[in-house]
Amino acid sequence: MLNTKQRGNITEVECMLAFLKLGYNVLTPYGDCERYDFVVDINNHLYKIQVKSANENHINDGYIEFKTANKTTREGTFVRHAYTKDEIDYFMTAYNGQCYLVPIEECSTCEKRLRFTPPKNGQIRGITFATEYELERMVTKIVNE
Repeated sequence: MLNTKQRGNITEVECMLAFLKLGYNVLTPYGDCERYDFVVDINNHLYKIQVKSANENHINDGYIEFKTANKTTREGTFVRHAYTKDEIDYFMTAYNGQCYLVPIEECSTCEKRLRFTPPKNGQIRGITFATEYELERMVTKIVNE
């Protein structure tokens, strides 16, 4: 069984590899002191990426989710810190061989859900479908901006 750090490292490598397979250069900061995990160079524009492991506990309900804040311990107390647009450009996660890239502006300060199926109540307004954030689709959007 993997611990959370190992799981996070695997997700991070999966995400970097997905960009490399698309032909984009990936840069990693030295040490573990930046708010982003890596930077990707897309057509001479640098984008800061924060990788989060997907929580698969709700896959039977049709979605995955990931945290959009981190927790640290300061003087024995947990402190939650939400990411800002100044710190990162995108969140990224991987699930079942597919990577997802989500602009920080489209995330709350707590978590983000990516749906694979519509909710059972049929509500689709305000729902984020995973297919819209597949890496290849998002890169095409970025390139065409």
